[in-house]
Amino acid sequence: MIMKDNPFSLSGKTILITGAASGIGKSVSIVASTLGATLILVDINNENLQLLVKELNNNKHVAYCLDLTNSTATTDYIKENFPLLDGIVHCAGVGITLPFKFCNENELRRIMDINFFAPILLTQQLLKQKKINIGASIVYMTSIDGTVCGHIGNSMYASSKGAIMGSVRSQALELAPRKIRVNCVSPARVNTPLIHRDNISQEEVAENIKLYPMKRYAEPEEIAYYIIYLLSDTSTYTTGSNLIIDGGFTLS
Repeated sequence: MIMKDNPFSLSGKTILITGAASGIGKSVSIVASTLGATLILVDINNENLQLLVKELNNNKHVAYCLDLTNSTATTDYIKENFPLLDGIVHCAGVGITLPFKFCNENELRRIMDINFFAPILLTQQLLKQKKINIGASIVYMTSIDGTVCGHIGNSMYASSKGAIMGSVRSQALELAPRKIRVNCVSPARVNTPLIHRDNISQEEVAENIKLYPMKRYAEPEEIAYYIIYLLSDTSTYTTGSNLIIDGGFTLS
């Protein structure tokens, strides 16, 4: 094997990032751009998406405002606009905290549509339309909830993330002959808009942080670096894995 000056370099790689305009997706976009990738940026929030494009200040990147739950529109966009991809990062998602006995079908369908069906069907369409290069890397954003542990009030969110993990294992096996790697990243709580919702008070956040051995949540860029590892050529023998990033939370 020829050693590279920077084994984490993404130079020459074209990478699709969903949920690119905020949180972990934004951090992945910034780091991947710095490391030389050409980016296809997707988000439902066009205002934030355009702000990201300006921040990156790189005219080789392309941004699309898309509702990924609209599979017909997404399929058409892929066919007409998407180039061959060397990497895919599924960061788009939503969270909801609701005790199980108060969960309802509409909310469950909504969270499954966004967190599970949208990324899974997007990958399927990219494969069907032959938009994924041999040797590419696909990274799904999951969570410790649903893949490792659970939390009170998080049954719907955990279900959506656990379902992804189940699919990833099969995808990894099916795509291995094409040297396409498929992996999950499962963080604990990260300082993103998902943990600053109206139904989560700052007092609840402060108490929850005490449960973490490192007494803090992860920052989005810390998660981004692990995703970069999976996108880069340093992880060419890693597939079907679930990378847990929790600051030691699940050890306690």
